[in-house]
Amino acid sequence: MFEYEEIISAKTNQSVSSNMIELLLSLKNVKRNEIFFRWNLIAQDADDNKYVDCAIAGNADILVTNDKHFNALKKIGIPKSESNFHRKIS
Repeated sequence: MFEYEEIISAKTNQSVSSNMIELLLSLKNVKRNEIFFRWNLIAQDADDNKYVDCAIAGNADILVTNDKHFNALKKIGIPKSESNFHRKIS
C-alpha cells in the first residue's frame, strides 16, 4: 500500500492519498496481507517481488501484469502469472 500511497500523493497530495488508501482498505474485496517471508523470485527487478510475495501470502489464483519481469514466474508456476488476461476474458 505504501507504493500506491506514494504514487497517489505525488499526483495529488498527502491528504487525498491517505483518504484513497483508507477507502481501498474499507472495501470488501480488498484484503491486506502481512508478508512474513520474502521469496525473491524475480531477480531482474527486485522491487517487483513485493507483488509476488503478496500474491503467495494471499493464496492468489493468478497474478495479472504486463510487466515482462514476471515471466520468470512461468518457469515455476507459483503464482500463475498472466500477461494477456484481458484477451482471455473478453
